[in-house]
Amino acid sequence: MLRQSRKLEHLKYSQILGDGPAATGFSDFHLVHNCLPDLAWQDIDIGTAVAGIALSQPIIVNAITGGAADVAGINRQLAEFARCTGAAMAVGSQYAAMEDQAAAQSYKVVRETNADGIIFANLGAHATPDEACYAVEMIGAQAIQIHLNVGQEIIMTEGDRDFCGYLSRIEAIVNKVSVPVIVKEVGCGIAREQAHLLAGVGVKAIDVGGAGGTNFLAIEAARGQFNLDAEMMGWGIPTAIAAAEVAFALAPTAIDTVVSGGVRTPLDAVRALAIGGAAVGIAGSVLKKFRRKGLDDAIRWYQDFVIDLRRFMLLVGARRIKDLHSVPVIVTGFSREWLAARGIEGSQLANRKKT
Repeated sequence: MLRQSRKLEHLKYSQILGDGPAATGFSDFHLVHNCLPDLAWQDIDIGTAVAGIALSQPIIVNAITGGAADVAGINRQLAEFARCTGAAMAVGSQYAAMEDQAAAQSYKVVRETNADGIIFANLGAHATPDEACYAVEMIGAQAIQIHLNVGQEIIMTEGDRDFCGYLSRIEAIVNKVSVPVIVKEVGCGIAREQAHLLAGVGVKAIDVGGAGGTNFLAIEAARGQFNLDAEMMGWGIPTAIAAAEVAFALAPTAIDTVVSGGVRTPLDAVRALAIGGAAVGIAGSVLKKFRRKGLDDAIRWYQDFVIDLRRFMLLVGARRIKDLHSVPVIVTGFSREWLAARGIEGSQLANRKKT
C-alpha cells in the first residue's frame, strides 16, 4: 500500500510543483534557418524508429503512473490519448504489480484501451530478469524501459540506498527479455561515460532524462515535508547537454538516443532531435493538459504541437527526422562551455551539412 499511496502523491506534486530550478539548456541550442528548403509541406515525414520499433511520430508519452487502483483511470485516459494521436506510450514503474497482483490491472488497462498501440513496459534497474519478462507480458509491451533514479531514491524517505550491480542487472535483463531494452534516467541526466557502459551491455536505446523538467527530487522533498537546499534541487545534467553527450557517445553505434526532461514546446522537440535524438519523451505537459482541460483539449494541443514540429522541420530543410541530425546547430552560453570542456566542439554541430 505504501508504493500505491506514493504514486498518488507523485501525481499530486507533479501538478503543483513547477519545472527546474535547473534549466534544460535548450535555449543555448539555435537552429539555422534555411531559406531554400527545397521541400513541400507534404514532403515532411515525421516517422522514426526507436530500438528497431517503427514509430509514426517522434514523440513518446513517457512513463507517468500505475500501481494503484485510483490511478487506473488516469492510465486509461493516457492510453486513449495515445490511441487517438498515434503516439507511443510508456507505463509507470510496474514494480507495484510485483508486490501485489491486484495492482496489475492499473497497467493492463493501457493495452485494453490501446490494443494496437506501441507500449513500453517499465521497471527499475533493481528488477530481476524474470520480473522484467513479467512486466513485458503483463501489457504486451514492444519494449521495456529500465529506469535509473538514484537522485530520487536518496531523497525519498523510504527509498533505496544500495545501487551496486545495476549495470550487471541491466545486462541480465537484456539477455533474458524478448524485446528491446531502453534505459532511462528520471531527471538527472546521463553522461557519455555511462552511455558507453550501457551500450556495452546491449541496450537498444538510451533516454537521457535530463534536468530541467519535472523535478522528482523536489517532489520527494514535498512528500517528506522537508526542504532541500538550492544546490541539491538543481542537481543533474541539463537535458540538452545530456542529449549531446549521449548522442555523441552513441554516434558510432546503432543505439538510439531518446531525449526527455522538460521538452515543453515543438521547438524544444526539434532542437532535441537535431542534437541527435531519434525521438523525444513528454509526460508532464500531457498530464497537465488533460487533467486541467480534458482529453479532447489535450488531443487538440498535441495535434497543434505536431503541426509546429513539422513547420520547424521545413524551416531548417529537414524532410525526415534523420535529416535533422545533419542540420547546423549553433551552441552558445553555458552549454557551449560544458561541451567544449568535454571535447565536443560547437563547430562539430555548427558546420554540419546534409548527407
